[in-house]
Amino acid sequence: MTESPPNTPPNSNSQHETIPTIPIEFVSEEEMALIEAAYAATRSSLSSSSSSSICSPTSRFQTRSRTIHSITLLSKRGLNGSSELDIEDSDYLKNPQKRIRVAQSFLHRFRRKRALSVTDITATEWCEKQMEFSLLFGKRKISKAMKAGKARHVKLEEEVVKKVKVHIESVEDRWALKFINFITCANQLLFEGITRELPLVGFVEGIWLVGVIDELRMPENGSDRNPILVDTKTRVRDTLPAEPQIRNGRLQLMCYKYLWDTLVANSFASGQFFDFFSLNRNYMLAKDIRERTASSGFPAKTLDDVIQYYINTCSMLPISHDRLLLRYELQKDQSVLGEDEFAYDPDWLKRQIQSNLEFWLGEREASYSPQEERWKCRHCQFASICSGNPFPKIPRGSSSSSDYGSSSS
Repeated sequence: MTESPPNTPPNSNSQHETIPTIPIEFVSEEEMALIEAAYAATRSSLSSSSSSSICSPTSRFQTRSRTIHSITLLSKRGLNGSSELDIEDSDYLKNPQKRIRVAQSFLHRFRRKRALSVTDITATEWCEKQMEFSLLFGKRKISKAMKAGKARHVKLEEEVVKKVKVHIESVEDRWALKFINFITCANQLLFEGITRELPLVGFVEGIWLVGVIDELRMPENGSDRNPILVDTKTRVRDTLPAEPQIRNGRLQLMCYKYLWDTLVANSFASGQFFDFFSLNRNYMLAKDIRERTASSGFPAKTLDDVIQYYINTCSMLPISHDRLLLRYELQKDQSVLGEDEFAYDPDWLKRQIQSNLEFWLGEREASYSPQEERWKCRHCQFASICSGNPFPKIPRGSSSSSDYGSSSS
């Protein structure tokens, strides 16, 4: 948490002052265990850079980077992804009744109590059929490359935020942590000019959507007060990504901007939020959370208290910048392979989300990737059971060092 007052916007000249302390982010014991596991799995690969001094985020963007001036134009067609969820209906292929149930809506069956995530959106765009299989038969396997990417993001976050483990007792506590960490990150952005791993919870296109922004930073031009959204992608090989991966990464960042801008421009629908997720607005938060929020300057006792601070914080935030930035790093040494700065395209984004929702709401069956993108099947764990796979006799390539896959939130 930042130690500055949570609802007092900074003086316009204060953003370059020396940072007195590193803000604290709350994480549950479960999330901390996942972070530690990711670190453990990639310890050896990251050891070469672990002793290097922390440099300012801005300087990283200015060194050894070459801008990608002309990456293929955004595709205007609707596409498809992978997911991270529960194993249900494992006998789907054998039981026709299970197939009928698919039309009852994946959104209702798998995301009713936790909301759709930006990762769900990008994974569905990558390949709807892969997303369908991952929902029915189990989440996508976590490769070494994915673990290394997670560890890298944790390391980047720790440059500006300190994680503190807290004990949670209920689903209300879990939601409260998301909103508290948003407040912490938003204040850090306003007072210090940069923040990372900012969680978002909002209502767009008729659904509840959640996500985590990799990085937000204020422009170096002091007259521009619109924060820039940045996302860092790590790659195993010393190459830039293929067009479908670039498109998928752009979709991810545009989703974050859409969520952020909606939150700061419109009042958060707290009543609808409590009703949809069946939450008790007057639930007394866990003692650990109450004590930490009180010491951080906004004493919240209930989930409703936290929501009110969240709404107040959103009301003083600016709309984000229309230019978005994707950075590509080499995993082994964090050298910058390239940057893709692109413009926000709201019309294209809404078409992509609406196409996604047709799948999630059961309005149509899952689509296969376009023929020219069926190379994705070589890297899919479900290729052996997918009728759209054009390489049925070719073993699926090892995913341990693969750069292929959808963007994650």
